[in-house]
Amino acid sequence: MLRFSLLGALQIHTASGPAEISGDLQRALLQTLLASEGQPVSGEALIEEMWGELAPDNHANALQAHISRLRRKLRSLEPDRTTSRVIMYPSGYRITVNEGELDAAEFIKTVRQAEVAGRDNPDKTARLLRQALAMWRGPVFGGFPGGALCQLAGARYEEYRMRAMELRFEAELRLGRHAAILAELTETHTSHPLRERFCEQLMIALYCSGRQADALDVFRRMRRHLADELGIEPSPSLRHVESAILSHDPALTGEVRNPLLLQLT
Repeated sequence: MLRFSLLGALQIHTASGPAEISGDLQRALLQTLLASEGQPVSGEALIEEMWGELAPDNHANALQAHISRLRRKLRSLEPDRTTSRVIMYPSGYRITVNEGELDAAEFIKTVRQAEVAGRDNPDKTARLLRQALAMWRGPVFGGFPGGALCQLAGARYEEYRMRAMELRFEAELRLGRHAAILAELTETHTSHPLRERFCEQLMIALYCSGRQADALDVFRRMRRHLADELGIEPSPSLRHVESAILSHDPALTGEVRNPLLLQLT
């Protein structure tokens, strides 16, 4: 069985170790097929992903040559497989990927499982999301975004990563692990300064760590940043956290069934 990785540089893992995919065009072809997660991709779309505006005059033949090359490569990695992973349909080409073989699909599945576990089981939620986030080895496709199809897939995976981080921090806060995640939350908020949920969570973690002044300072800086960058005011949810801190709301204790944290989800 092969395993494919997109959450970082494109990789193929075999029983004997990683396998190289040589050449930008082959990488673009494979990552486009993988990012489509079992759905056929038209020849025109593959040509656009691989060459963009620099497609050769004989692009159809060139694409077919690269498809054949990829098939040979994958077949060499699975000599016992009886059928090709890359299949041609009237609507285009697709790659056969089974459950557990694509890290991006496994990541999304785990995030959805954590969403179901959610509020009733914060310990399980935190554990699932730590496992999911550990799948990431760097930027999607290793910073090789390709064309429109891969960029769209990359944005989708990145949004799931943001959601996973938010849910994980939420679960950790419910479990009272404010100090344990404080450094990570600070770094995450700094890296995503317009994501209000991270700001809310950082404010709560600071307050519950005995740093009320720092929590309020985070809010003031966030308010200025939103005004300067987007010309908007903080959301009602973010303002609610500020009010809770100012009034020393007992809901900010970080207990497992913290009412304020439930309201902020």
